[in-house]
Amino acid sequence: MVLALAAVRLPAAEPAELLLWPYGAPGSEGKTSREVVEVSANGERRVSNVHYPSVTPYVPIREKNRGMAVLVIPGGGHRILAIDHEGHTVAQWLSDHGIAAFVLKYRLARETNSTYKVETEALADAQRAIRLIRSRAHEWYIDSARVGVMGFSAGGELAALASMRFENTTNTTDQIEKQSARPDFQALIYPGNLKSVAPFKASPPAFLACAANDRADISEGLADAYLKFKQAGVPVELHIYSTGGHGFGFRAKNPKPVGDWIVIFEQWLSALPKKP
Repeated sequence: MVLALAAVRLPAAEPAELLLWPYGAPGSEGKTSREVVEVSANGERRVSNVHYPSVTPYVPIREKNRGMAVLVIPGGGHRILAIDHEGHTVAQWLSDHGIAAFVLKYRLARETNSTYKVETEALADAQRAIRLIRSRAHEWYIDSARVGVMGFSAGGELAALASMRFENTTNTTDQIEKQSARPDFQALIYPGNLKSVAPFKASPPAFLACAANDRADISEGLADAYLKFKQAGVPVELHIYSTGGHGFGFRAKNPKPVGDWIVIFEQWLSALPKKP
């Protein structure tokens, strides 16, 4: 399902993907063309033409596993997926620190000639991924009440949507669909389309981060979003770094303090109270 351009070689240690719908995703019927993987000048991959949505699991060894799970949703303007610095490198760091992470490869609503919609197929991919993680929580030593989402840019928009729309599925024999799609926490990292963020009292606790020199709709919009969470009575934490721009993601070369956002997130996540 992956077409590798420019002689792309996947890292030998990268885990195998798990299809969200092994027999085909609803809304992708008849779409059989292969994914496209391109490599930028810095060696990072960009994925497009996704018709077989999946997650790639990074699960810590049992001795290190802390029982938490994060669905990592890369950005890319719903045209591509910045799958490495907003996906795999994030998931690897979390796994190294005892937190199971799952990189979501979702269908793209704004690439050329796409028939998908953000609030339909892309959202369905995120919801299905959350349910899949919960359905195998015992196998991966995960507490099913500690499963959350983390999204970057367009992936942040998707994470926010998943945190607002989590109605349970009824009248189904699909054991995955019977699971709850409600995230237990949300991390929105320079998320897009902040006007759609409308938290309510049952919304999951939120961790928000961006750079002050990002676009105004993000840097100022995230401050407004913080106030919405606070007014709704939802636990929320906001970090606006002075520099970092848009798309800093997680890279070893990122300067501090913005480069330490993931450490702050881990501390925030560790401090969240467990459900009784």
